[in-house]
Amino acid sequence: MQQDPSCIFCKIIAGEIPSHKIYEDKNYLAFLDIHPISRGHTLVIPKNHSTDLLHATPNERKGLLEIVAKIAPAIMKSVGAKGFNVGINTGKESGQDVFHTHVHIIPRSTRDGLKSWENMPSKTHDLAEIARNIAQNL
Repeated sequence: MQQDPSCIFCKIIAGEIPSHKIYEDKNYLAFLDIHPISRGHTLVIPKNHSTDLLHATPNERKGLLEIVAKIAPAIMKSVGAKGFNVGINTGKESGQDVFHTHVHIIPRSTRDGLKSWENMPSKTHDLAEIARNIAQNL
């Protein structure tokens, strides 16, 4: 398993930094975020170091979502949430500040005061052009 000795998440995996683990298996670790957005905010990481979702292996990406689906109901039940958001920041511009692939599970309740991102207006011809450009780049 590849590790980066300067990575804070690799240090958590190695037991060099304490964490509040909620799930662990041979390939993945889930622990509470120390700067939570809501009660029960959890991070799920592969134990193999990769900088972001695009650099993780296809099996690691699949496994991350399987772990999210497995533990999210227990997180919601434990904190009294009725739903959750899944967040995956990829790159500094997206807000990623730890460059080890990870998924956020953010429990949500009706009156938690959290806001989702703002929508922006669009025009049909803009959407058509964007869709064409994306399809050409696949």
